[in-house]
Amino acid sequence: MTVADRIERYRAVLEEWVRGLYHGMITHPAYEKIEKEAEDTEDEFMLACFPDAFGIPSPVSYYTAELLPYLEDEFEAWERRLWDRETLLERKGQQYHF
Repeated sequence: MTVADRIERYRAVLEEWVRGLYHGMITHPAYEKIEKEAEDTEDEFMLACFPDAFGIPSPVSYYTAELLPYLEDEFEAWERRLWDRETLLERKGQQYHF
């Protein structure tokens, strides 16, 4: 094995290590925050469309019921997620490590 091969191998290992470190420290936490915010926004939209699922009376339920065929795949998962979720204050507090 020549010196050039050893240097190239060292560079490849170092590059892989630095990429993993960068992903673990910077990009992964950002992706998690973006995913949580998107999930929260989707949950708020679904709650605004279907408040009857949680016993909140809404005068527009008749009109939003027309959306149900388009959102049926997401509706059951959303309902289950909302019943199992901790409070909104806890969820938002996780971002700030309270």
